[in-house]
Amino acid sequence: MYKLYFAPGAASFSVHLALIEMAVPFELVRVDLQSGEQKSSEYLRLNPNGVVPTLVHDGQAMSESAALLLWLAEREGKLAPPMGSPARAPYLQWMLYLANTLQPAFRQWFYPHEAAGEAAIDGAKAAAQVKVEVVFDRLADHLSANGPYLCGADLTVADLHAFMLMRWSRNMPKPATSWPVLAAFVAGLKARPSFKALYEAEGLTEWA
Repeated sequence: MYKLYFAPGAASFSVHLALIEMAVPFELVRVDLQSGEQKSSEYLRLNPNGVVPTLVHDGQAMSESAALLLWLAEREGKLAPPMGSPARAPYLQWMLYLANTLQPAFRQWFYPHEAAGEAAIDGAKAAAQVKVEVVFDRLADHLSANGPYLCGADLTVADLHAFMLMRWSRNMPKPATSWPVLAAFVAGLKARPSFKALYEAEGLTEWA
């Protein structure tokens, strides 16, 4: 069985959603980020980076959302194009693009002092907003031409990761749902039973 260490709405969101979609048995362990539980010695033994998610399987602890999604898809044989499929290359490309480009831009948006110091917070947030919107432009163009999902007709873990990141934009000046095609993408994933199950399990209410 898998054990997922998570925090509501955090970077564990997409991994939690994938476990539900894959219909595999798993246990949830909530990590209280507000109290700093992720920096406790016990948790740091599992994840030295002191962040969520952490996934434990057969006594092995693993981290990094995108890596966990890729690993789960391979191990379970679900939510990924098979080897040799024409969709395999764009699938891997989108996974790494989201992890390396969009997710760090959100880090800069939420924690602008890390990138530029307290004196340059406004500039750091403005730059992050531009980066996020550039990616949303690209996603919108791609889905308009190739949708309904990133790899065409079939849902993959790349879509779940994109969905999580789009959710993170909900309070930005121009959230993902400002693009009609992204709004349709979001609505489609919200309509899946997995979304309702995750919201109930994590106790989330906003963006429902």
